[in-house]
Amino acid sequence: MFSWLLLTVISSRASAADDPLARARLLYNQRQFQAAVTAAEQARRTPARADAADLVAARAYLERFRESAATDDLTNARDRLRRLDPQRLVPRERVEYIVGLGETLYFDQSFGAAAAVFESVLQSGELMAAGARDRVLDWWADALERDVRPRPEMERRGVYQRIRERMEAELALHPASSTAAYWLAAAARGHGDLQAAWDAAQAAWVRAPLAADKGAALRADVDRLVQRAIIPDRVKSSAQSPQALQQEWERFKERWKP
Repeated sequence: MFSWLLLTVISSRASAADDPLARARLLYNQRQFQAAVTAAEQARRTPARADAADLVAARAYLERFRESAATDDLTNARDRLRRLDPQRLVPRERVEYIVGLGETLYFDQSFGAAAAVFESVLQSGELMAAGARDRVLDWWADALERDVRPRPEMERRGVYQRIRERMEAELALHPASSTAAYWLAAAARGHGDLQAAWDAAQAAWVRAPLAADKGAALRADVDRLVQRAIIPDRVKSSAQSPQALQQEWERFKERWKP
């Protein structure tokens, strides 16, 4: 899963030196999460900033939980999200708050609820940065997939079709979206449309250089998807050998290597 950077812009490092809330945000974006919590607790001493400070601390604890899986970190994140008043947050902070709620639900394994929260952010149009939107899109699709895994096949197919439609729309609006390119292939595979999954994987490979990192992460993810899931599924559903499909995939990659 993608990590999440705070959307609030820090005007300068000088302001962070004088302002504990600005310092907490800066430390969070530097992935110094314990230091960010400490600065946020200091900022909370000013009543007008208590809610924004709790938000930064909650997001820092969530990132710590991603790394540690320590239940105390998740509990601390939930406590701070519960006690803050979202009415006192500025619009951009409210988006961060909603994403924090979605992450907490996800880590609590309430995947359906998490997906609903993430989808509300995607539909709001308030995430302006493409990278931020991509992260929430990835959380949404992953939460939906985890929620649908134990369900009957008919329900799973409907959810995967929903993911496919969302990713097709995202790519039409945001052609550089690595998340949409990957999940279009993954959802087609989950839907049972293996030819479409193969085609989408090839399309993702070709369009990967549109991404900010020139496609390195997307191509690594797509390569794993093809070799670990799409090729084995195609072998089961056809007379083709795994060696033949593997060779076909390697030839395709060779034609489009950087």
